[in-house]
Parts: sequence; C-alpha cells; structure tokens
Amino acid sequence: MQLSLLDRILSEADHALNTVFNHKPARNRKSPADKIIDDSTLTSADKKVSAPLLRVNHTGEVCAQALYRGHAFVTHNPHTRKTFLAAAAEEQDHLAWCQDRLDDFNDHPSYLNPFWYVGSFLMGVGSGVMGDQWSYGFVEETEKQVEAHLDDHLQRLPNNDAQSRAVLTQMKADEAEHAQKASAAGAKRLPLAIKMLMGIKASIMKSLASKI
Repeated sequence: MQLSLLDRILSEADHALNTVFNHKPARNRKSPADKIIDDSTLTSADKKVSAPLLRVNHTGEVCAQALYRGHAFVTHNPHTRKTFLAAAAEEQDHLAWCQDRLDDFNDHPSYLNPFWYVGSFLMGVGSGVMGDQWSYGFVEETEKQVEAHLDDHLQRLPNNDAQSRAVLTQMKADEAEHAQKASAAGAKRLPLAIKMLMGIKASIMKSLASKI
C-alpha cells in the first residue's frame, strides 16, 4: 500500500520520538556485551570514564538513525530506500546497546538528542534531494569519521570495561561495512570543505553530548 505524504511524515515523527525518548529501544540483535558475564571489576571511577563515552556513542546512533531515514524519506528509488532503512535498523541495534550500557552505569542519554536528531534528519534530506549518489557519499564519509572516533574511544575506555569494549568493537565493524556498501553503490566523493564541516559538527556534538 502506498502511503500518503502525510502518513509518511507522521510515521517519521513517530520514529523520531521513539528514537529520542524511548529508553528501552527495540533491537534485532543481542548486545555483544551479553557474552561477557562479569562486570563487577568496574569501579565508580571506571564508570565515570566509560559513561560519557557511551553517551556520545548513543547520540551518534541517534544521528545515524536520523541521517539514514532522511535519505530514505526523499529517495525515489525503492532499492535505495530499502538499503538505507536496513542500515538504520542496524544503527537501532547500536542505539539499544549503548542505552543498555548507560543503564548499567545508572547514567542518562544526552538531553540534546532531539536537537541532534532534527539536524541530522535535515542533513539526510538535504543530501538526498541532490541524488542517491550524494546520499551515499554522505554515508561513506560519516561512517569513516565514526570509525575514527570509535578507535579513539576504544583506546580511552578503561581496560577492564570489557562489555563496553565489545559493544564499540562490533559497532566499528558494522560502520565499516556501511561505508563499504555506500562506496560500492556509487558514492560521490564529497568536497573537502563539506568533509571539514562534518568533522566540526561531529566534534561539537561529541563535546556537548559527553557533558549534557
């Protein structure tokens, strides 16, 4: 059944509210942290290090959901839409895994997540109206930048936080796969200025999300 524009807008609004405010998000895959039973060695000091990192990654997954769904919302190609929504489903898993760890730390997601969702959705729409290849270009560059920041977070995690490490490691593998698929789909290489602006936006997001 073909949905009307209004129905599609309402569906996206519902997804946005669930992404930002549902503290028990659905997931398709079990968390990699579930394979690691003993988490008792984490001290309160360890948790104070890990929690802001997981909060940043949770916000990153909020942004990823919005970016992918923004692309999917405007594309006219059913295959492209299916590809973006499938990737968004994997990012939903990441969101749930990060939320689980925040719950373990008795911590909270960033209070600025509604702002980041809207901004990322509009970025997805903006690149999407330029054509699918530009959408894939934004995805490829975003995922490459995310991989780099996950590498940094993996180095900063306390050595004994094996559960968070398992989560971020699987996330990194998934992001690399998303970047490869985008490249294979014909991603356009973004101008350097746009890459730099994306990096600045990401730096601001990480700085604010780690604190607020």
